[in-house]
Amino acid sequence: MAENGTGVVEFVLMGFQLQAAQGMGLFIVFLACYLITLGGNLGMILLIQSDPRLHTPMYFFLGHLSFLDSCYSSVTVPQLLKTLGTHKVIITFERCATQFFFFTLYACTECFLLAVMAYDRYMAVCNPLLYTAVCNPLLYTMAMTPRMCLGLVATVYAGAMVNSVVRTGCTFSISFCKSNHIDFFFCDLPPLLKLACGETRLREQVIFLLAFLVITTSTSVILVSYLFIIRAILKIRTASGKAKTFSTCASHMTAVALFFGTLVFIYLKGNMGKSLWEDKIVSVFYTVVIPMLNPIIYSMRNKEVKEALKKVLRRMKVS
Repeated sequence: MAENGTGVVEFVLMGFQLQAAQGMGLFIVFLACYLITLGGNLGMILLIQSDPRLHTPMYFFLGHLSFLDSCYSSVTVPQLLKTLGTHKVIITFERCATQFFFFTLYACTECFLLAVMAYDRYMAVCNPLLYTAVCNPLLYTMAMTPRMCLGLVATVYAGAMVNSVVRTGCTFSISFCKSNHIDFFFCDLPPLLKLACGETRLREQVIFLLAFLVITTSTSVILVSYLFIIRAILKIRTASGKAKTFSTCASHMTAVALFFGTLVFIYLKGNMGKSLWEDKIVSVFYTVVIPMLNPIIYSMRNKEVKEALKKVLRRMKVS
């Protein structure tokens, strides 16, 4: 094992360590999921851009969510496919740190963006007059204008960037001297910490504090927004009105439950890193499955998206 100031200059990703037949089966499944993820999310972006009816704050944020899911999946899934095909992959220290940085960046950005989307739903339900002002550039002083939407997205990316720089710096300044074999399919925090030696408590505290702040801040915004939304829905007199209003939030609530549920399980559970096989299964869920499901969730439960998709399919049929 080659050594330097950090303990290693390269890592060996061990993947799942399966038999050849099992590995090939999973390779086909994950490759199909990855292609569906790219097709679904890129298709969602093109659909939003092509239909003027989807040029609203909700779909502006959804377009960014689709972009993040495509990038998020692309950081890890190709590496996963490579480990399944070769059983183990050698990755340099610098490349491992880069993968960790971008994985953290996209995950953190998605946390913040889901919180912003919850605030967007709050504005749409509780302040509809201010929400629709985005369609009129003359009402630039109102909430949810194009400038406000761009500002929120810029803040999301900036906050995630700061978090990723600090987490990556803390993680890869730890001395990895126990081994250079990572019992995982990409450079994630739990398996990396198992290789650490020396005094790491302060850095680990900073890393976990940042994760705690990101998750609790995002979930707090989401919970407060939905408390106001629920209160507004309860004030609606007709059952059809309540159902229609609730349906505008159902897709987002489903996406939030899936994404934050898995993040909380793997990063804030008490035995993080002690059961790496369990961590691998959960990691596959939020790196492979969730990015694939998001465009399906938003297209299947959203009337505007389905109508826009039908319009595009009719054009293709005519052509």
